[in-house]
Amino acid sequence: LGLAAVTLGARALRDLDVKEAALPVLRRLQVQSGETATVSELVGVSRVYLDQVPSSQEIKMTVEIGRPFPLHAGASSRAILAFAPSELRLQILGGPLEALTPKTIVDRSTLEDSLSEVREAGTAVSFGERQPGAASVASPLLGPDGNAFGSLSVCGPVDRFDKAVVERLLQLVGDAAHEVSSEIAGHAEGGRRL
Repeated sequence: LGLAAVTLGARALRDLDVKEAALPVLRRLQVQSGETATVSELVGVSRVYLDQVPSSQEIKMTVEIGRPFPLHAGASSRAILAFAPSELRLQILGGPLEALTPKTIVDRSTLEDSLSEVREAGTAVSFGERQPGAASVASPLLGPDGNAFGSLSVCGPVDRFDKAVVERLLQLVGDAAHEVSSEIAGHAEGGRRL
């Protein structure tokens, strides 16, 4: 129990660091985009939402905090998977790729191509991959080693994510993720462990 308690304590501290660093940025992203802003974390071979700032619009997307989601489905997950350590990426690519919706990428070659595009762009976009009718733009949260430990996203109803909106969000979300990554790296350098 001793080691388990230490591990849980370290994880709780890291989660708190990520949530604290992300919250003001999520609030700003929500205002800038008008949509729900979220922060996710890599946990094992899954991704979980840690926090969200919901849209103030009547019709909006909200997420389930703490529930694990697969790393191949949706922008938040693919933003993490694209920058995950190669062993984890190969494990996910070599395993079953479950279709959560008809638009989920379940072909290994297509997923590899998509991850290459995300690595090149630094952002991921999805339209109905994890949840029907939902769209998302996400960018990874990167540690000093260049590996993703989480992601930031803006998500909402797919009919509000036209090309112009997505183009604007790519820059906003990418800049926001860089800001949070830098803030968390600063905490780590200040003596707090992630």
